[in-house]
Amino acid sequence: MSKALELGNKYKSLLAKYGITTPLRLAHFFSQIAHESGGFKYLAELGGKSYFDKYEGRKDLGNTQKGDGYKFKGRGYIQVTGRANYSEISKDLKIDFINNPELLEQEVNAMISALWFWNKRKLNQFADLDDIKTITKKINGGYNGLKERQEYLTQYKKIFK
Repeated sequence: MSKALELGNKYKSLLAKYGITTPLRLAHFFSQIAHESGGFKYLAELGGKSYFDKYEGRKDLGNTQKGDGYKFKGRGYIQVTGRANYSEISKDLKIDFINNPELLEQEVNAMISALWFWNKRKLNQFADLDDIKTITKKINGGYNGLKERQEYLTQYKKIFK
C-alpha cells in the first residue's frame, strides 16, 4: 500500500476536518507533501547548520534573531519554515513549536502542520481546479520540483479515485 494511502486512512478524520475529502483534493494534497518530504522520508529539512544560513535575517520568514535560520528550518510534511510560520502555527494550534520546534518532526504534528498550512493558504480551491502550478507556488514560492509533483499527482489520482 502506498504511504499516501496509509496516511490518508490513518488521518481520515483530520483530512475531513480540513475538507480534504474528494479524490482530487486528496491527490493534490498528497502529491505536494510527498514531494516536500522526499517521498514521506524526511520530516526536517536536510542540511548542516551552515546550509541554513540562507534563512538568517529573512524578514519574509520572520527570522529576526541570530540562529533562527537553523532553529526554524523546514519541518513537517509540508516543511513549515521560519519564525513567523512557527509563531502562527503555535498560536493557531496551541502547541509551542517556538520553544519545541522538533515537535513538528513527529508524524502526527507533521500531518497537522501540513493541513494547517494547506488550509491557511486556501489550497482546496486550487485543487478543485486541478491547478498544480498555483498550489506549488503557494507552498514553495516558485516551481521547484514541479515535474516530480506532477508525477506524484498522476500516481495519486489513480490511488484516490
